[in-house]
Amino acid sequence: MFDPVYIRKDFPSIHQFYEGKNLVYFDSAASALKPQAMVDRLSQYYAFEASNVHRGAHFLSDRATGYYEDARQTVADFIGAGEDGDIIFTSGTTDSINLVAHSFSQLLNSGDEILISKMEHHSNIVPWHLVAERLDLKIQYIDLHEDGRLNWESFIDKLSSKTKLVALTMVSNVTGVINPVKEVIQKAHEVGAKVLLDGAQAVSSFEVNVQKIDCDFLAFSGHKIYGPNGIGVLYGKSELLNKMPPYRGGGSMIKEVTEEGSTFLSAPFRFEAGTPNVGGAIGLAAAVKYFSSYDRHEIHQHKKFLLSTLENKLSDMPEIKLFTHGEQDRIGVCSFEVKGVHHSDISTLLDQEGYAVRSGHHCAQLLMKHFGSSGTLRASFDIYNTVDEIDGFVVALKKAIGFFK
Repeated sequence: MFDPVYIRKDFPSIHQFYEGKNLVYFDSAASALKPQAMVDRLSQYYAFEASNVHRGAHFLSDRATGYYEDARQTVADFIGAGEDGDIIFTSGTTDSINLVAHSFSQLLNSGDEILISKMEHHSNIVPWHLVAERLDLKIQYIDLHEDGRLNWESFIDKLSSKTKLVALTMVSNVTGVINPVKEVIQKAHEVGAKVLLDGAQAVSSFEVNVQKIDCDFLAFSGHKIYGPNGIGVLYGKSELLNKMPPYRGGGSMIKEVTEEGSTFLSAPFRFEAGTPNVGGAIGLAAAVKYFSSYDRHEIHQHKKFLLSTLENKLSDMPEIKLFTHGEQDRIGVCSFEVKGVHHSDISTLLDQEGYAVRSGHHCAQLLMKHFGSSGTLRASFDIYNTVDEIDGFVVALKKAIGFFK
């Protein structure tokens, strides 16, 4: 049964006190808290199972290899991948996108175009800047509507036979707006373009099935779905991955090394050079299993309910400018400004009241420019948050605003 009050017992850090007040964590879009089940599994690995994988001829290595590859299968099942060989373990979403930018771009030619939107996180902009400059590629930008939604007409206008890759976030990390990625993928494939999805905000909010939406690549991070830091996933269609040259060279990814050169294993191993983050993968699998023990539709509805509850309260406050819109299908992310007060000043006062929120441009400066803002306050919710916390947050926010009057 999905009950956030009951769920809270699984997350030790949420029961802390700060400045004599209960900690209220409204920063899950940046990084989710960790359930005890994941922490215990990670601890067990490092205490009793730690060893290198794939190459050892002894008990510990064999067991660690089994758990590592089981983790790969767990992730494959979680996102509906056809086979576990489509799953590459990386250090996070940023690393996954950089891998594609580096390796897939080597299949492109001068003048080819990459299409991204103006709502992207910097991790889905900067790698394309770097590769475009190096290989003489062109970046096209999908415009946004005034409220920050993807402009479909702009997407269709910018999409052409020159487009070789569309790189798009599934969900804005600022507004929480869910993009129509299935329709984007269908149109992109019609012109022969491949599609990379940034799923960092999506996989912890609703079901993501890579076969159903038919994306070519999907990137996400473990720390946003209750897993450890420093572990992430790149899903890619195997026929594409095996055409792409390796991102890094080293052990575990080669067939043969001679004085003249090297040959490489098939995916996923050709992209996992060196000793991988075995503990991170095992911890991620434990986090995915924990998350999957709850109905993803209920999780999504819970976050949307918390979002609408907060937005309704903030919309009654004349000092507040909301950057989110209730009529859209979104995840539990609420961005807003306090008129005439810098966002960091408000977040500092909220912190003194025990409320953890994010302030700044959220690594989305193109979107901030679109909104004409230098930065916002962002409250983001997860399965362990409650309506009572939102009620207390509004009281603390009013107190903070009153300090500047």
